Amino acid sequence: MITLRPPAEVLGIAETLERAGFETWCVGGAVRDALLEHPHLDWDLATSAKPQTVIKLFARTVPVGIEHGTVGVLDAKGRMHEVTTFRRDVKTDGRHAEVEFGVSLDDDLARRDFTINAMAWSPSRQELRDPFGGQRDLGARLLRAVGNADDRMREDRLRALRAIRFASRFDFRIEPATWQAILGSAGDLKRLSAERVRQELEKTMEQVRRPSEALSLWRQAGIAQALVPSLLRVSEVGLRSLDQLAMPGLRGRPQRTLNRMAALLVELGGQAAAGSLKALRSSNSDTRWVSELAERWVALGPSMEDALGEGDVPAAMLRRWVATIGRTRVGAFMRVASARWSAARALGQRAPDARLVASVYRRMLRAAWREPVELADLAVDGGDLLQAGIANGPALGRMLAALLDWVLEDPARNTMATLMAEAGRRARVEA
Repeated sequence: MITLRPPAEVLGIAETLERAGFETWCVGGAVRDALLEHPHLDWDLATSAKPQTVIKLFARTVPVGIEHGTVGVLDAKGRMHEVTTFRRDVKTDGRHAEVEFGVSLDDDLARRDFTINAMAWSPSRQELRDPFGGQRDLGARLLRAVGNADDRMREDRLRALRAIRFASRFDFRIEPATWQAILGSAGDLKRLSAERVRQELEKTMEQVRRPSEALSLWRQAGIAQALVPSLLRVSEVGLRSLDQLAMPGLRGRPQRTLNRMAALLVELGGQAAAGSLKALRSSNSDTRWVSELAERWVALGPSMEDALGEGDVPAAMLRRWVATIGRTRVGAFMRVASARWSAARALGQRAPDARLVASVYRRMLRAAWREPVELADLAVDGGDLLQAGIANGPALGRMLAALLDWVLEDPARNTMATLMAEAGRRARVEA
């Protein structure tokens, strides 16, 4: 006998609705993940109660999607659970649907995307409702559309991307008719908003252990060409590097997601990376972070590979790498670099030795936070040089840059007396 155990807060919401006379079921991804014995954070419910009735029954609610029948119910801990009225689609434009209420649970499940997401669990009855064979497909590790696959893709074009994410996340095969429907939908995907495409790409980075497999399917299906053409230029090493980076997971670790996005785009260079992220309506801060990492990879990556191929790296060279990358970016840069080199080795290509890379990574982190690697770390500043007679303007900037480079060679030089003497000597030479 199957027994699922929703959280106590979810059971309480279901009990309140059923005590008031309304049929209530747990639905969607939480039921699927519970059957797979995977953790799931969000348990949603479907009920015969109309939205306004749900609002009256609970003290704290949020109208997250009243027009589509969804009310957010806040539990005692302040956590929101979506409660949605049984519904069916009346009309859809390929992304947004008009719905009607007053239908059965089976009607509600019939409008869902894939059989593994079209199951429901009744806590009070201890019953699994599975009209489309979702449990069977879980056992067969198969992703199958509910009913007619072409109809499901036409109803919501985002389902093509969701299909690939689910299949890659759970390591499932995509059922042939569903795959053909995905192929047939590629030409209409441009109707999706850039924000929704970005969200789906980010979810892939967060939830899929080997994103390279999902993005390879994007390419095969024509999705990449339609939505993010720059992905067609990413090498196999670039794709496989994603698999070498830590997965953010369901709770989400934004920096890990950003690292995977950076690994995907760094080889394209800063301008192309920025263009891709702007097209996806990414935030300015994320776009700047990834594009700056890409600029530094293009500038440093090949020379770093050559130097690491020759053995240990001199301390001065290592400090110059840190100075070019930037103190706050060293960790992310080296994670991405290490992932790329690991992917290259896995593909049989030449790449720096993993132990040497790990050693250099640690040394770079120490240098970044313990040694002078930026202009602000110098024992003198522009004001000091002006008082010493160094001309203001571009010459002052060049002098500071030259002094930093001199200090990168030997950090012991970073004293005011030593730097002022060197600045005077250089000024006399230039004169």
